[in-house]
Order: sequence, then C-alpha cells, then structure tokens
Amino acid sequence: MRVSKEEWIKRRAEQLWQAEEHRPDREQACWDKAVQEYEAGTSEADRSQVQPGPDIGTGSDPTKVD
Repeated sequence: MRVSKEEWIKRRAEQLWQAEEHRPDREQACWDKAVQEYEAGTSEADRSQVQPGPDIGTGSDPTKVD
C-alpha cells in the first residue's frame, strides 16, 4: 500500500516525537525534520515502509499550531 506524502510525514513525525518522549517543545521540530527527510529524496518504496507508532493519532496534531 502506498502512503501519501502527508501520511508519511505524519507517521515519521510521530516516530521522532515519540523518541523525544512527546515533549511539547519538540513537536514542531519533529514535524519539520520529518518534512526534511521526506524531501531529502528517499525512494518512493522506502517512504511506504514507515510504520505508525502504537499511539499515532492519540495525541495532539503536529500540523496544528497553537
């Protein structure tokens, strides 16, 4: 199954943020890093391999800015 750009970034940002122990001050930085990774040019096949963390979608939405 292919994953959209937005979904790939969302999943990767969640993985990065989870590694940061969901620190609120790191949420945007993790989102930005995920965007950079996507745009860095990993192959389409590699992009579809990112798996969501077990709690994806249960926290705040990193696409929204307070």
